Amino acid sequence: MAEKLKVATCSLCGCFGCHMSFLDIDERILDLIKVVEFDRTPITDIKHISHCDIGIIEGGVANAENVEVLREFRENCDILIALGACAVNGGIPAMRNSFELKECLEEAYIDGVGVHTKMIPTDPEIPMLLNKVHPIHEVVKVDYFLPGCPPSGDAIWTFLTELIEGKPISFPYTQIHYD
Repeated sequence: MAEKLKVATCSLCGCFGCHMSFLDIDERILDLIKVVEFDRTPITDIKHISHCDIGIIEGGVANAENVEVLREFRENCDILIALGACAVNGGIPAMRNSFELKECLEEAYIDGVGVHTKMIPTDPEIPMLLNKVHPIHEVVKVDYFLPGCPPSGDAIWTFLTELIEGKPISFPYTQIHYD
């Protein structure tokens, strides 16, 4: 039997919905694990990535830790995939790009409804926010983009199986329509 491909996934700034869609491949995950070995993913709880054939990133780049993780993935993955709207174009997190970071922090921690402490956190354990949220291709080279918010489990399945089999990636209309 041929050696399994190594696959790693992570979520940066987003809602984790793309990983939930990934799990929507349901029992087909049993077929997937026949040909892939999962490295760093929420499934394995491995904290650092080793060399992988495929890296899948969901979420935008909103803080210094996101940049670090993303660069680690790019350095260690032969193929890097931007999964979902946040990774592809910044998605919902990038809505804050219309405002100055200072305004966002003040609204969240000082002026927001129900806020009582009136203090912006300064704990050094909290990753430093970037002034803007970026799609991942603005930070590292991305090989494939799979848009959607989130893409369906079927679209993820089609994408991964065709990529792994070396086929041209082609989606039936029913997997990519948004009406």
